[in-house]
Amino acid sequence: MSSTVHTRPHQRWTGLAVLVLAVTLVAVDATVLSLAIPSISETLRPSGTQLLWIGDVYSFVLAGLLVSMGSLSDRIGRKKLLLTGSAAFGAASLLAAYAPGPGWLILARALLGVAGATIMPSTLSLIRGLFPDDRERATAIGIWGAAATAGAALGPVVGGVLLEHFWWGSVFLLNLPVVLLLLVLGGWLLPESKDPEPGRWDVLSVLLSLAGVIGVVYAIKEAAAHGLVRWDVPVTALLGAAALTVFVRRQLRLDTPLLDVRLFADRRFTGAVLASLTALVGLSGVVFVTSQYLQLVRGWEPLKAGLAELPAFAGAVVGGLLTARLARRTGARLALTLGLLGMGTGIGLLGFVQQDTTYLLLAVAFLIVGTAEGVVYTLGADLVLGAAPAEKAGAASAVSETAYELGTALGIALVGSVVASLYAGSLAVPAGADPAAAAQAGESLGGAVEAAHGLAPELAGPLLASARDSFLHGMNIAAFLAGALLLAASAAAWRLLRGLPGRASEQEPQERPALEKTGV
Repeated sequence: MSSTVHTRPHQRWTGLAVLVLAVTLVAVDATVLSLAIPSISETLRPSGTQLLWIGDVYSFVLAGLLVSMGSLSDRIGRKKLLLTGSAAFGAASLLAAYAPGPGWLILARALLGVAGATIMPSTLSLIRGLFPDDRERATAIGIWGAAATAGAALGPVVGGVLLEHFWWGSVFLLNLPVVLLLLVLGGWLLPESKDPEPGRWDVLSVLLSLAGVIGVVYAIKEAAAHGLVRWDVPVTALLGAAALTVFVRRQLRLDTPLLDVRLFADRRFTGAVLASLTALVGLSGVVFVTSQYLQLVRGWEPLKAGLAELPAFAGAVVGGLLTARLARRTGARLALTLGLLGMGTGIGLLGFVQQDTTYLLLAVAFLIVGTAEGVVYTLGADLVLGAAPAEKAGAASAVSETAYELGTALGIALVGSVVASLYAGSLAVPAGADPAAAAQAGESLGGAVEAAHGLAPELAGPLLASARDSFLHGMNIAAFLAGALLLAASAAAWRLLRGLPGRASEQEPQERPALEKTGV
């Protein structure tokens, strides 16, 4: 069966609506938990390390399996894998909602990552098949990109609404009606497509990619939190790097590789992947820490905190939908670079936030970050798709999605670990506080708030003041570092994409990315 599916116009656009629903489901789930962290801390009493794993294990597993699942979708059918993964996503959501302890919740989030890995690459590769016309595909990718970035920005808002009325597990139960709708509409409206000559699915490559990604990311996460003094950090880093090296060499030898690593020889492809990765590092890290800041430092209720992040959602929608017009006017190279510069600036503004900072500064920062992310992610996905042959759309899409999810995981891990390390290093526990309470307060800001409930007022007040000041210090430094990373990424993207002229009109039509060929 061909990768390009011949469908009537109305079927293409209704099919796109189903794909938008799917990508929004997975994107929301990546960030919806952020506002529930204080409630989870109080109910399940996880350690600081467990809290970070609850937040990022979903994206770790997702990132480790996306390339494998993208390649699998090319082989068995993108629609089939999308619907199977959606059903599994619903089952894992039930397990997460009723988790009795932090270990159970971490496992359930990991299973959600496995299921999510089957959904994400199928959505983008089905768009490639549904919309062979460049103009229509540019519009479709813009809508898809807006849904993906807006879904991530919408997660805290949805979480805030639910937590205002229900317990933290409700953020997972929300997935069930969406999954049911996806199964019914997807089975009815989506056409099947796959690679007509897929070759063998190499299981060893799957295991190597999973072990390599998780090993390297785990080492980075633990090094940021504890330094290199622990023996497991360099060991897992070396094992992960070795697995990825063997994986790359194996792909170069296989007749039908899981991932065609030669795609990275295309600077357009590499620049787009790098942009998506670093953009999500900044975005996810900001969402993770600012959700705690709004609730535990400023004392806002979950709903108010979620609504406070709405400018990011609005910006993501606008940025995604206007990417095609911006790329046509400025060229993909300048548009992508400006997007990364905007994100770096917006995130850097959060380095000046204090406990009593006016909300206007926060709103401006959220709006800039959301809008810029909408541009970067949508344009990055288009550049990746344009660099790959149509029959390998699933595997190429998976690389783009891997950058997205790996960036999300690294953002939570790195930004969260920097904040946690600086917080623990500067926290001052009042003399006379119970040792158990002092240990709990040292784990996280949520732990300090919980510990203060059991202390006398003359001890609780100073402990909370010190905990909030320490958290703010960590958040400010992390924001400056994340902003600097985005600025460096903008310079790298400008250099990598130097083969693309500054304006679309300077290129031959067949050489342009799809988003540059239309004025949508």
